[in-house]
Amino acid sequence: MLTISGLVALPRLGLSVLVPGPPGALDAAISWLHNTELPDPSGYIGRAELVLTNGLWQAGTTARAFVGRCRAAGAAGVVFGLRDATPATPPELVEACREAELPLLQLPTEVPFTAVTHAAADILAAERQSPLAASLRRGTAFTDALSSGAGADGVLRILRREHELPLAVVDRTGSVLAQRGARLAPEARVTAATALARTPPPLELTLVPGVTATLLPIGTFGRPDAALLCLRAAIALTEEQQQALSQAAHFLSMEIARRQAVRASEERFAGELVDMITSGVGSRVDVARRLGTFGIDPAQPLAVLAAATAPGGVATADLATALRGLLADHGVAAMVATGSADVVIVAAWREPSEALAPWCRRQAAALGRRFTDARAVIGVGGPAAGPDRLRTALLEARRACQVLVRTGGGLAVARLGDLPTYHVLLSRADPQVLRQLVAAVLTPIRDHDAAHGGQLEATLRVFLAHQASPSGAAKTLHLHVNSLYKRLDRISELTGRDTATLDGRLDLFLALEADALSSP
Repeated sequence: MLTISGLVALPRLGLSVLVPGPPGALDAAISWLHNTELPDPSGYIGRAELVLTNGLWQAGTTARAFVGRCRAAGAAGVVFGLRDATPATPPELVEACREAELPLLQLPTEVPFTAVTHAAADILAAERQSPLAASLRRGTAFTDALSSGAGADGVLRILRREHELPLAVVDRTGSVLAQRGARLAPEARVTAATALARTPPPLELTLVPGVTATLLPIGTFGRPDAALLCLRAAIALTEEQQQALSQAAHFLSMEIARRQAVRASEERFAGELVDMITSGVGSRVDVARRLGTFGIDPAQPLAVLAAATAPGGVATADLATALRGLLADHGVAAMVATGSADVVIVAAWREPSEALAPWCRRQAAALGRRFTDARAVIGVGGPAAGPDRLRTALLEARRACQVLVRTGGGLAVARLGDLPTYHVLLSRADPQVLRQLVAAVLTPIRDHDAAHGGQLEATLRVFLAHQASPSGAAKTLHLHVNSLYKRLDRISELTGRDTATLDGRLDLFLALEADALSSP
């Protein structure tokens, strides 16, 4: 550690202490040295820097004013360099430093300031040669950054100050929590998120062609919640750099744990608000006040969204995290609540109402790029004109999301009114009623297929998909049309629904749709 006492202890400098300052001042760490002759150097002196001066400022200001400005800037002390014109330190400077309790040292005429600077550099170099000392110093800096609220960005800033490495912190959904010296493209974020999902995550990966990154998992309970990425191959990193990265990952795990604790509190509050809206027990004032805590102006039109993935391989917590990142990227103030089957979003919508659905389609596409093994869907409600209309918008959004998840197909975003009427009606039916309909109509077909290795159900689906066109269905199934008719006749016999009539085909079609809605 660089200190005033450490410099005084070097005989070659010949430094003498004229004013020791308060107790411990000579042994306190100094950040560096600053040579100045300005009457007011306060705008240039860094905190805990040792000021070197020959006193040329005396023509423009008093010693008391100069010392006061140095003290206000946080200087660690003053070194007065003697010269032929000033063979002794001015008494007024000694008195000013004594009054300000600022250490004052005297440097002999024959010793230049550069010698002091070189000595300080030697001390710092020797200190940095010790890995343990470097680790302790770095750890203290990380702790100070996290305790001051600088977060992940503060940790990366300290790491970059010591090692010029391109760095980023990415969570499991591909959201960038911080980056320094790097700017991850969307495809690189997806690659990082995919790597984090592997067990165990790789220690090195290719983010995009030509860019290899070293990955250090960040997590508090075994499962990585995020990763520290260094956009350098592991083989290109020195041992000191690898140790610094590992230490940073450890401190970042504490920041991730803090974020999770804050997020859990927000989740509970958001969940309570969704329950309040759904049940209708909250007053307009209560709902508006709670929306305000999320930065949402309740006087603005309110968009209500319900998002989910199908199949449900993505945890709703991960989906919620990804949605928060997308909303933050677009500067949208929103409340995000994680449910057991979906994620509810309430956000102030300042654009025209017709722009909401296209915006949601873009977000669904972005989610699809992050969760490549699942289909993201978004049910849209609103924009609602104030808190009084939120309940209807919320119920419509969740119902639309439920239908989108269960029916499959290429539709990713829809309002309830955009969906086919039979989907809406079936989605409102009691699940037990749907299962009974499926059992009555489809079970005979499935039992026959299982017993005879048949394709009756597949034939029925293709037939209805071709608008009950025998020729079109036969062509798709690579059957002679007479063979298709035989299969249709057999379906009619087993189900009691005539495939040649509209009523019969409608029953069969609704049974298939009910099966999709009632399936887990």
